[in-house]
Amino acid sequence: MAKLDYRALLETNNYLRQLSDTTYWLCITRTVQESKLFPMNPYMLLSYLNTFYRLPTQLREIDAATSAEELGDRAREVSLKTDTVNAAWGMPAFYLIGREMLMNWGLLGPSDAVEDLVDVLDFSRRFNLAYHRNDGHMTNKEFGDRSQLLPERTLQVFESDLHGVVAGDRLHTAATKLVAQLSQYAFLAHCECRIGLHNSGPYNFGDNRQLIVRDFFELTEGDYPWLDGIATQLPFTNLTIPIVFKDTNFRLMDDWASFEAEPSYDASNIAAVGMYTSDALTDGYVPVGMENAEKLAETMEQYREVLNAATADLWKRIASWSREQMIDAGALVYSSVAKDFAHLAGTYRQDDWFQIDDRVQRFKPLMNDEYGRDNLGEMVGLLSFPHQKTSEYSMARYSGLNQNMLTGVPYSVLTDDDFAPTAGDRLSGSSTLDAKTGLWTTSAGRLELDEYNRRAREFTPAVQAEDFRYLDEEWVKRHHTSPRADELYRLTQRGSRTLEGRGAGLLRADLPTTR
Repeated sequence: MAKLDYRALLETNNYLRQLSDTTYWLCITRTVQESKLFPMNPYMLLSYLNTFYRLPTQLREIDAATSAEELGDRAREVSLKTDTVNAAWGMPAFYLIGREMLMNWGLLGPSDAVEDLVDVLDFSRRFNLAYHRNDGHMTNKEFGDRSQLLPERTLQVFESDLHGVVAGDRLHTAATKLVAQLSQYAFLAHCECRIGLHNSGPYNFGDNRQLIVRDFFELTEGDYPWLDGIATQLPFTNLTIPIVFKDTNFRLMDDWASFEAEPSYDASNIAAVGMYTSDALTDGYVPVGMENAEKLAETMEQYREVLNAATADLWKRIASWSREQMIDAGALVYSSVAKDFAHLAGTYRQDDWFQIDDRVQRFKPLMNDEYGRDNLGEMVGLLSFPHQKTSEYSMARYSGLNQNMLTGVPYSVLTDDDFAPTAGDRLSGSSTLDAKTGLWTTSAGRLELDEYNRRAREFTPAVQAEDFRYLDEEWVKRHHTSPRADELYRLTQRGSRTLEGRGAGLLRADLPTTR
């Protein structure tokens, strides 16, 4: 647990205000989320409450097993659901919005649960600093809406191994169709929200080309009970598709992992593609179907066929759900955004992450569509609740008014004792959804949970060993001729079709690219 003192509160309130500004900007620059199938606003509100009551206990156990900094280092090297939209932004933001809801209802004061709040934001801040280490910023917003997480050694492998395409050829067609199918399926699997999708970049690939990295998560049996028996022909639950575009400038990659490009995203400008998988048990990115262009096209076509059938199967399953089941599923998708930390640490328990807390169940009768819509809109859009107002003289960064989306912690907690320090650490809950019965799909095969946790606890990626963990880009610039740098690059190059064993010291001109 973080020490509760003046420095900790200063750091907490500073980070909270950054999250407040960023989240409000994200909300006002995007269209309203709605679904013709899921009651999204009610399930989002319940998810925030579920996060408030359960996340501090979950993070304390994870942090005791594997520090937030180490988790950030792990997440930076591969594509996991501990990404920008889920862990870096969503986890602390959802907790804070749940806190804001309870304050609006008069059930919580700004000093209450201060130890929980400090712990959650301390964990989040430490994770983000490590996760964003290569660009040196806390958030994408702070970096001018850029998300350049990957080290040079990984980008060299991508540039060398990706297969060139021409608009209309077999691989180009297979890639564009697979990305479309993955987007549709991941959206449905996540109760019609974007938590299963992630984008990062852009990276300069020269010759007026830029790379973006597109990730798709939870594609088959894993944590979500409703995916038991769905898409089981897929050997992996996560897929990463790096895409190189020509003549396209990606000028925005925000903390919701959405992007804007000039000219707009156009599949005809795709110049090269690849496909990889990664999870809590992989030592870096694992190539999928990358032997040659024909094999990659064939693999992408097969996966699209599987996902097309899986989308229909999942629609049938969800169509049988009651309204309450849809609300539970959506709320659990949101409130479990930090669950992959537990997978990395080997502490994952299904009931910890996929139950609606007993304390949250009390609020379900409030959550009709009208109340959900209006309450959420007032809290994150209009900022009209009395507790969101500051002095009459202040002007918030984006609203220009005297309101802030998220409320800080009064420093009086350092001298007063009229508050509850935590919301408690008892995790008791339930769900109307069917219990999970399937296995967990990993790069090591389909595993029982105990085996998955054991393997995760015992696994350390080679580049995270003490000899290599702190060898960042600044060090590499000055030591690229050293044996340690050479070995670090060789570790990342394992499995590369073109660079295996080449080591450090390569410039772009030395790469065997498809340019």
